[in-house]
Amino acid sequence: MRDGYVARWRGREFQASPDGGEVRLYQPEATEGFTEVRPGRHVRVVPANEIEELAYVRTTCTWKGQPFIVLAEHDGWLRVEYTGGRWPVAQAMRLEAFDFGVYQGWAPVGEVTDVREQRV
Repeated sequence: MRDGYVARWRGREFQASPDGGEVRLYQPEATEGFTEVRPGRHVRVVPANEIEELAYVRTTCTWKGQPFIVLAEHDGWLRVEYTGGRWPVAQAMRLEAFDFGVYQGWAPVGEVTDVREQRV
């Protein structure tokens, strides 16, 4: 499940973080030109004008008939954020108020439908 920036550079897609005129590219493997920032995480900073494509990828789903964004996956559960904007629905689903108007919870993978990745 992905939720974040991706960039295509030299024909390959990477997790990314744009920063003004530069883009940080991330990958799990050690590769020439990438610096290890922690085990399993390597970064390379490239000029933004070298990036072939930059997009934000968000995974969405439906749980109990309501729309959600998938934030994470762990051990058969999905961390989801309600996007329907209705507090009574969020309350009835026993979602936690993460911030004002932002409601999150854990959904069993087997109860979630219509999972799809959207590029913005």
